[in-house]
Amino acid sequence: MVRGLIILTAGIFLAAPSLAAPLAVKVVDAAGKPVRDAVVTLYPTNGAQRSLSPGRFTVAQKNLKFQPFLSVVPVGSSISFPNFDSTKHHVYSFSPAKRFELKLFAKDQSRTVEFDKPGVIALGCNIHDAMTAFIVVTDSRWTQRTNAQGLAMFADAPNSAGRVTVWHPYLRAPGGQVQQTLAAAQRGVGFAIKLRPPPAMTMSGY
Repeated sequence: MVRGLIILTAGIFLAAPSLAAPLAVKVVDAAGKPVRDAVVTLYPTNGAQRSLSPGRFTVAQKNLKFQPFLSVVPVGSSISFPNFDSTKHHVYSFSPAKRFELKLFAKDQSRTVEFDKPGVIALGCNIHDAMTAFIVVTDSRWTQRTNAQGLAMFADAPNSAGRVTVWHPYLRAPGGQVQQTLAAAQRGVGFAIKLRPPPAMTMSGY
C-alpha cells in the first residue's frame, strides 16, 4: 500500500485583500517522492467564474494502447479516437458523466465524441481488455495536472474560500477523489491519501 501526502500553500498576502494569490499543490508519496498526473481542481465559493473554452483533443489507439493514458479537457470539448493499429478497436465507456460506444472500426478510421458534462471518463476496448485510459472533463478554469515534480501551480487563484479536489486513477477513495475546504486566508491544507499500484496487465505504460 502506498501512501501519499498533498500539501497546499498559498502566496503571502502583502497588502489589503487582493483578488488573487498564487496557490501551489504538491503531491508526494510516503517516501517523499513526487506523484505525477494527479488532477487538482479549485472551486472558489466567491462566485468567480473562469470556465475554459471547449477544444478539440485526440486519444489515439496505437500499439494496443490509448495514447495519452490521461487527458484533461474542458466541458464541451470533442475528442477524436483515431485507430493507428492494424487490428480493429471497439472503444466504450460506462462512466455516468459520458456513456458511449464506438463499435468496431479499423486502421486509419476515427470516431469523435463530445463531452458535455464534468466528470471522470474511464475508457476501455471491448476487443483488448488490457487497454485502459481516463479522461477528466472539468468545469473549472483552475484545473491542473501535477508534473514530474508532483506540483500543480495556480498563479491566479482567487483569494477566497473554496473547495479543492484531487483525483488520481489509482487513488483509494470513492471515485478516485478526495476533497477538502480551503479557508479564504488559509496558507496550507493537507490531504492523506492512499494509492494502489497500477493493474499488472495495464498496457498504458503508466
